[in-house]
Amino acid sequence: MTVHHSAHKKFHQLIDKASSAALNVPTAVVHAVSKDALQGAIDAAKRHLIKPIFVGPLHKLKAAAAACRIHLDEYEFLSVEHSHAAADAAVDLVLQGKAQAIMKGDLHTDEFMHPIVTRLHTDKRMSHCFVMDIPTYERLLIITDAAINIKPDLEDKMHIIQNAIDLAHALGVRHPKVAVLAAVETISSSMPATIDAAALSKMADRGQITGGIVDGPLAFDNAISVKAAEMKNIKSAVAGHPDILIAPDIEAGNIMVKQLDYLADAKAGGLVLGAKVPIILTSRADDSLMRETSCALAGIYLQYQHK
Repeated sequence: MTVHHSAHKKFHQLIDKASSAALNVPTAVVHAVSKDALQGAIDAAKRHLIKPIFVGPLHKLKAAAAACRIHLDEYEFLSVEHSHAAADAAVDLVLQGKAQAIMKGDLHTDEFMHPIVTRLHTDKRMSHCFVMDIPTYERLLIITDAAINIKPDLEDKMHIIQNAIDLAHALGVRHPKVAVLAAVETISSSMPATIDAAALSKMADRGQITGGIVDGPLAFDNAISVKAAEMKNIKSAVAGHPDILIAPDIEAGNIMVKQLDYLADAKAGGLVLGAKVPIILTSRADDSLMRETSCALAGIYLQYQHK
């Protein structure tokens, strides 16, 4: 079955909103030495989502530009020796006030994130939010964390939830509903994820997490389906209508996102939040729509922060 772009109209509306605002976020694009990585940044620049500063080995950048039939002289670039140096130089650009976001190009995530974690950290825990456009779901759905925190503890999850709520606010969701996922919806001492979920719900009640409605533990079915919740007699303001799904660990989150991508025709954009600037963490498998969406998210989030 061919999936037409109209199936992802929520992403197109998001990009159009950011594009019409001409945010042109100065963005350090790290080691965009592959055709897809370079083209994705250029496409975002043409939509006025970012103003790229390409950081990488000049000969490799020029080779990628030739493959894309792009004249690199039209854009700002900073030549460095290799990918390690590119990641460090991008952080330098942020600290110098020359870049307001960083975008991953063609390098490993660990290599890309290392200088960011060590030099751009804040008092928040960094976490990644996937924003999903799922044709069968009526709103954008944030899934976190499926890319950064491997086995988050309770305090990590508190930061992960708060980062996701802040992003939802930036997207115009005033009171986002947060489902903290586990395998079951009942609390069991043999399943630590259920205990964490219950504690996080109470932390939201007591003001340790703010700006959203948090409930858990919820299994995926009764988190996402009103009917499933009713069948299990679950009374919850979140069940059936979540804006945010909190995965218990990176394996669960990553599998969930990729299942939606490959089996439900979903598209995903995303950001790393909790650093001094938003981090656009693209994948080599991302298409142009996903890359542009991630850039749009960075601009919308920055605009929200500066209000």
